[in-house]
Amino acid sequence: TAAIVGARICTAYGKSQAAFFAQVLAANGVAVISGLACGIDAAAHEGALRGKGKTFAVLGCGVDICYPKSSRRLYEQILEQGGILSTFPPGTEPIKRLFPERNRIVSGLADVILVVEARQKSGTFITVDMALEQGREVYAIPGRLTDRLSDGCNLLLQQGALIAVSPKDLLQHLPPG
Repeated sequence: TAAIVGARICTAYGKSQAAFFAQVLAANGVAVISGLACGIDAAAHEGALRGKGKTFAVLGCGVDICYPKSSRRLYEQILEQGGILSTFPPGTEPIKRLFPERNRIVSGLADVILVVEARQKSGTFITVDMALEQGREVYAIPGRLTDRLSDGCNLLLQQGALIAVSPKDLLQHLPPG
């Protein structure tokens, strides 16, 4: 399994890369995990669905609550081609303090984590820190030096994350699907 995470407010390039990586991974039998948030998460789920593979959304609320509400169509599609997961009981509303727990589950379920776009100070780093504590491989897609949404990925690469320039980079570290 591969978790694909990143910025909620992202670039068209970031969305396209998240979707592309997810589509190729899913087409190769790799389940894609993310948090259903707008931006990179949603693009990853959409790519996995296009790749005809499985995708799982981990929520920071009860499984009976679609958050964000704008992702209702995607939520329904994920139910058909994967699953919606949460550690919180049904009816639990999405509140900020619950999302680190969601991020821990995202990283815990994955063999590898791919960061597509992230600011230097971002919630994505909660997932990365937990992934490292759990002994997971962390990959990052490099970005332009002048793009603030690339600062987090470029920092991760400086700190020793593995570089992802192709889905093959991840596939070589994953068990065959």
